[in-house]
Amino acid sequence: MTDQLILRDEPVPGVIRLTLNRPDAFNSLSEEMLAALLNELARLAESPDIKVVILAAAGKAFCAGHDLKQMRAQPSLEYYEGLFGQCSEVMLAIQRIPQIVIAQVQGIATAAGCQLVAMCDLAVSSNQARFAVSGVNLGLFCSTPSVALSRNLSRKQAMYMLVTGEFISAEQARDWGLINEVCGPEELEDITLDLARKITPKPGVALALGKRLFYEQVETSIQHAYELAGKTMACNMMDESALEGVQAFIEKRKPDWK
Repeated sequence: MTDQLILRDEPVPGVIRLTLNRPDAFNSLSEEMLAALLNELARLAESPDIKVVILAAAGKAFCAGHDLKQMRAQPSLEYYEGLFGQCSEVMLAIQRIPQIVIAQVQGIATAAGCQLVAMCDLAVSSNQARFAVSGVNLGLFCSTPSVALSRNLSRKQAMYMLVTGEFISAEQARDWGLINEVCGPEELEDITLDLARKITPKPGVALALGKRLFYEQVETSIQHAYELAGKTMACNMMDESALEGVQAFIEKRKPDWK
């Protein structure tokens, strides 16, 4: 059942946690897992009361990438194009939903699992986690993970991971720009929730507009980026929450956001 593949809970108000739940298979992204995750993301996109989504995982591994046994059972170009297209839909959905998505990484994240971390807006990791795009070790260059990886790391660092297939530590991942914070495994949930709590008080309209603009502008020219940013700020300024926030600043009080 797909509802068992993704566990959903609300640890604090305004935050939904989605937990990948195939621990015995290292939370590999089977077709069924991808479909379940896409369904949950689509539901959340229509949930304005939710400000933050935490993407977590059960067991020792965060995500080991695609389900290689399932992939090998159907060796046809049509099947593989469909599978990688389905995976890309999930990755883009993470970027397109209005909520801020935080990866909570407790164990290894490899190949499409590393891609999953890279596609999240923010990431917190246990110091026991490791990261790799190791498909090249099997003769399969991690092409789709390279899209997300090259938008987080510098080109040289991304290419190093892609052509060597070697693991990097959580500390390296932080220093290279893949994750935001590293902590002990016993602190991981609390620190992730602390980060979420820094975001949830902010107006949802501002978060949604800002997230959309952030990703649009990084993919275009600087002139067009400023045009998009100016229009976004103008629209944001017309929202009641922004008007109240500015007025509260002028009056030297806390904003009263409804």
